[in-house]
Amino acid sequence: MKIGITCYPTYGGSGAVATELGLLLAERGHEVHFVSYALPFRLNKFRERVFFHEVEMEDYPLFEHPPYSLALAVALHDTAKKHELDLVHVHYAIPHATSAWIAQEMLAQERDLKILTTLHGTDITLVGLHPSFHAITRFSILRSHGLTAVSEFLKRETVRDFTVPEDRIEVIPNFIDTKVFRPGLEPCHRATLAPDGEKIVMHISNFRSVKRVEDVVATFARLNDKVPSRLVLVGDGPDRLRALMKAEELGVRDQVLFLGKHTSVHELLSCADLFLLPSESESFGLAALEAMACGTPVVASNAGGIPEVVVDGETGYLLDIGDISVARQDAPIVIDGMADAGTRILEDEDHWQRLSEGARAMAVERFSAARVVPQYEAYYDRVVNGGGE
Repeated sequence: MKIGITCYPTYGGSGAVATELGLLLAERGHEVHFVSYALPFRLNKFRERVFFHEVEMEDYPLFEHPPYSLALAVALHDTAKKHELDLVHVHYAIPHATSAWIAQEMLAQERDLKILTTLHGTDITLVGLHPSFHAITRFSILRSHGLTAVSEFLKRETVRDFTVPEDRIEVIPNFIDTKVFRPGLEPCHRATLAPDGEKIVMHISNFRSVKRVEDVVATFARLNDKVPSRLVLVGDGPDRLRALMKAEELGVRDQVLFLGKHTSVHELLSCADLFLLPSESESFGLAALEAMACGTPVVASNAGGIPEVVVDGETGYLLDIGDISVARQDAPIVIDGMADAGTRILEDEDHWQRLSEGARAMAVERFSAARVVPQYEAYYDRVVNGGGE
């Protein structure tokens, strides 16, 4: 099959999953064409049957903001026409699903180009809900021949907020390569991250307010009082400085290591003893899954799609955060609960081992690439043959 894939090429869950999906599809014999404004960050070397088409835009004085969605539509049209694509798989609804629909309309007299849209999270729960985008988001996803969501939670949100028929959405979860994300990677960075043999607590995110990174630091400070530890923060974003100021305020700045953006997070997670994810909401929780695949127990909030990934008492622990509108006032309760759960895990080696093995098993059995990629292939066949709608 000849497949076009459009995603945001920068750091982030949707781009990472889309790129890995394309690479694995190519390994399985499909011809894959990535169409985006820049080379996806994981597309870092030559691969057979993998091609990249850059969206070209001119900076005209007439346009205050270059019309990327139209340029993308033209690029998708040209790629589909020249390479006779069977299907275009767009990740993240806005503006990708809209651009794909325009490309399809441009090709209508020549070929029947199928469109599959995968909903990843904030395209539905944040961006798409804005009055400026709600109507076009609903229109675009309903014009897709196939729709997938990465979790049952996100499917429910889409059905409720965009009145999409429930049977139109197929849930296909995010996945990871469990041969890359695995315990016991060598060389191990433990000696560098925790030179005095402390436990390693880790958090990876884009440091937006929804991730509650200050709560990560506060939880760590309480946990560190009982179990000598180091907190490793990976990623970057608007709340990074607040997190570091919170570490100063709580007297744990010397125990917090901020690494910034890092492409090889599997090397870090394989050294971690505990992963913290106190988000107000997650459509899936890819970072938690990556940690679990590395055998790292996860303590997370019982919110969004996280409970579909983290099983309370088997792969880690889930703590309720309460209503988001009062979550900040309730933060001490959440922090204490997460700190207690983390302490129980780190103080008891047998308990840690049981959760670690459960986390790894869950990642392999339910979310490995070997299990999920064939689900996409089967859905592609249905969409191309008219059975996706």
